Amino acid sequence: MTLDICVKVAVGAPDVLGDCPFSQRVLLTLEEKKLPYKIHLINVTDKPQWFLDISPEGKVPVMKLDGKWVADSDAIVGILEDKYPEPSLKTPPEFASVGSKIFGAFVTFLLSKDANDGSEKALVNELEAFDSYLKTHSGPFVGGEKPTAVDLSLAPKLYHLEIVLAHYKNWSVPESLTNLRNYANALFSRESFVKTKAEHKFVVAGWASKVNE
Repeated sequence: MTLDICVKVAVGAPDVLGDCPFSQRVLLTLEEKKLPYKIHLINVTDKPQWFLDISPEGKVPVMKLDGKWVADSDAIVGILEDKYPEPSLKTPPEFASVGSKIFGAFVTFLLSKDANDGSEKALVNELEAFDSYLKTHSGPFVGGEKPTAVDLSLAPKLYHLEIVLAHYKNWSVPESLTNLRNYANALFSRESFVKTKAEHKFVVAGWASKVNE
């Protein structure tokens, strides 16, 4: 049975997959579990009425599971894991929060207009902590040899961080964080990631409205 999923369309390209990291997280889960799915591309700046009928908050991703439309990537991924347990993508509880503050620190730094507000240092601290974690645990992924839900959540966020900070801040992850760089490369090179990622230009375009507010 093919699963229906609504995800963000690319800015300025009505037939192209957009840049939502939460949508990509669900698509990665579907790919890693080898589940068939059909994508419905949603223009989040001009949402069609049928979409608002199934997702009153107007958020993506939204997925049809057991006849009901489910919003929120956490909820969707949890249900997919329960319904389709093989291959398991369950993250051991002790690793579930690893790297969880990186995305928030990235967005704060990206939107900061004050070079002295400490937001860059806060991001570097989070990235250094993650790099140290990877250094002391057998990888290449957070929980070991195989990716789990925590990796599939982090991968799109790190991809956005890399592209968007380079474009808008002329900033890149410190060269010294080799464990983090290797980790990102291991995820970005997976077939599931290559198949579900947004093009660089659409990631940049997707953040433009937030950066220029």
